[in-house]
Amino acid sequence: MSLPADYFEQLFTDSPDPWAFRQRWYEKRKRDLCLASLGQQRYPRVFEPACANGELSLALAERSEHLLCLDASATAVDLTRQRLHALPHCRVLHGYLPDDWPPGQFDLIVLSEVGYYLDAEHWRRTLEHAVASLAVDGTLLACHWLHPIADCPQTGHQVHALLARHLPLHRVVRHEEPDFLLELWCRQPSAIDLNEHTL
Repeated sequence: MSLPADYFEQLFTDSPDPWAFRQRWYEKRKRDLCLASLGQQRYPRVFEPACANGELSLALAERSEHLLCLDASATAVDLTRQRLHALPHCRVLHGYLPDDWPPGQFDLIVLSEVGYYLDAEHWRRTLEHAVASLAVDGTLLACHWLHPIADCPQTGHQVHALLARHLPLHRVVRHEEPDFLLELWCRQPSAIDLNEHTL
């Protein structure tokens, strides 16, 4: 069974930054590695489900023409909207995976620290939505903590094993450390846009 939406709402009731995304060097370094793994300077349409308090969202906004964020916690949605309020190309929605996956095509989908909160069936359905909505040259970034998390139905290793099993994509980046695993999956064999010259 996947964790219910009120689980996340409770986390944000206790703290506006329950995972210390803004304070911990580990989190900043991990974000920097995620961003550095992206092969394009900018993406036309980016989707970030499970955006939490918008720390990664703010960085993704700099790399996108249009950014859509989603979170199961209404408090997290409010926090992310506050972070992105001056950026008209960004939208933040309240919703829960996999049922509230938005319509449309995306050039980049970021699944960061979300998979283990879903059971295997809900995660598989989430991946089906991701593949169906990924553009013809689209990219999917996945990054997850590898240590056990209380109450979560899956581990980070299980989450990425299902990625490997269900994504009909090319894995072009794999970075594993004792604490987390980062993978970049693309429809095309290369993630790098060799024709992009703008700095």
